[in-house]
Amino acid sequence: MPVYVNNLQEKVEVPPELGETIERVANAVLEQSEFPGAEVGIVLVDDDYIHQLNKQYRGVDSPTDVLSFALIEDGEEEFFEEEDLLLGDVFISVERAQNQAAEYGHSFTREMAYLTAHGMFHLLGYDHNTEEERDIMREKEEQVLTGLNITR
Repeated sequence: MPVYVNNLQEKVEVPPELGETIERVANAVLEQSEFPGAEVGIVLVDDDYIHQLNKQYRGVDSPTDVLSFALIEDGEEEFFEEEDLLLGDVFISVERAQNQAAEYGHSFTREMAYLTAHGMFHLLGYDHNTEEERDIMREKEEQVLTGLNITR
């Protein structure tokens, strides 16, 4: 289960334990979704970096907390061997995560874990455009975090 965490920002300290937590969360999502051999990249960036990605790829001229870029479309998984499946990359704004943790009253680690799970489920085709989709996605995210004892 190769999960590659790459810290491209220097504005917020990312201790090694946080990188390990991110890997555990990503691997738990892959296990839950029955893609345990898939590869994924988790890229930690600052607000400026994610702002540019958001503007370029979504046409939204502001930073966001997490963006996912899937390398395969829904239904294409069957064309890949499990060990060759490269799902894509999840970009997380560490700055935004730090601010949201303070805003929501929980730890920075918990917020980073949540954003990792959220981005991973987007890679796997989940979305939250409707209330039903949002409820399904939130339930899956909470199952992963609770299973790893990462609580609010």
